Amino acid sequence: MFISLSIPIPPPNSLSLSPQHNSSTPLPKTLNFPPQTQIRASNRVNATKGSGYLSAIGRAIEEEEEYRKARAEVHRKGVDLEAYSIEGVSIGGHETCVIIPELKSAFDIGRCPSRAVHQNFLFITHAHLDHIGGLPMYVATRGLYNLKPPTIFVPPCIKEDIEKLFDIHRAMSQVELNFDLVALDIGETYEIRNNLVVRPFRTHHVIPSQGYVMYSIRNKLKKQYIHLKGKQIEKLKKSGVEITDIILSPEVAFTGDTTADYMLDPRNADALRAKILITEVNFSTSFGYSFGNQILEVYALMATFLDDDFSVEHARQHGHTHLFEILENAQWIRNKAVLLTHFSSRYHIEDIQKAVSKLQSKIPAKVGALTEGFKSMYT
Repeated sequence: MFISLSIPIPPPNSLSLSPQHNSSTPLPKTLNFPPQTQIRASNRVNATKGSGYLSAIGRAIEEEEEYRKARAEVHRKGVDLEAYSIEGVSIGGHETCVIIPELKSAFDIGRCPSRAVHQNFLFITHAHLDHIGGLPMYVATRGLYNLKPPTIFVPPCIKEDIEKLFDIHRAMSQVELNFDLVALDIGETYEIRNNLVVRPFRTHHVIPSQGYVMYSIRNKLKKQYIHLKGKQIEKLKKSGVEITDIILSPEVAFTGDTTADYMLDPRNADALRAKILITEVNFSTSFGYSFGNQILEVYALMATFLDDDFSVEHARQHGHTHLFEILENAQWIRNKAVLLTHFSSRYHIEDIQKAVSKLQSKIPAKVGALTEGFKSMYT
């Protein structure tokens, strides 16, 4: 049983306890109090009998805890979408790892952020190091914590190389690295649990790649039995008649690195009608782009790119999706929410937010961005 004590928080200058103090470490034997709270030796007994001395310590502890909670909120730049808490880090060319705790899943592993270690399932989209570099650390750390071996899904073409990679690490470190490696091909279905399955879909990067769609499973009574009463349905069920249809509902789609061509493939329709689409995007600093009878302008205010803006063609040549390609294909988007990732490290949070705002005005889905690891232009 845990007991929580509620103690009023003092003014910030009431104790000289540093905000960086770790509340898990012992408090120092002596505390430096400002003049108004200093306790003379002759009055020490009387002070401890009252609330001043003990409550000051209690207030300091609570203030420290409030500080830590506040900092945690500042550092957490995850997004809550459609009943899912999506977090992680995705910085183009540096690292990408997107985590959905409700699914016990991580998509790509980047440099293995600590929160990814506790996800039981890992889905690798392609073999670039900014998406796969932390793979050995992910497996090793789970072993260190005595967590069960994870299940790792990879494109079939890299399965053999992944096995070789771990053989090398086993030989060098002389430790067991246990995991289940699943080569899951495009169109195949794998049951994660009794109400959740996953299917890869085709994406288009500069090396072999694939995205993933997670589906929830539910049973729905067949139309021909809807008019029946409960006892009649139960009788049919006991007789061995299949009375329900299995309904797959796409919940989350993750593209990884890809050009926008995946949006034009009819076989990828489920990725564009999942509740949440998590996709990468590139955009330039200041430009106009025309499609149909509309001229759209996006101003990202990035002076770093003034000499070499990201054009649509530049993005396609490097196997990525441009912001305006999403706009151009907006009619195919049936998702309830779109989460943009993989921005260049040259951007600030404010620049990303402006781009998101422009996109939001053009598509019906709620648009968000994963901005952990990016700095504000004001810091």
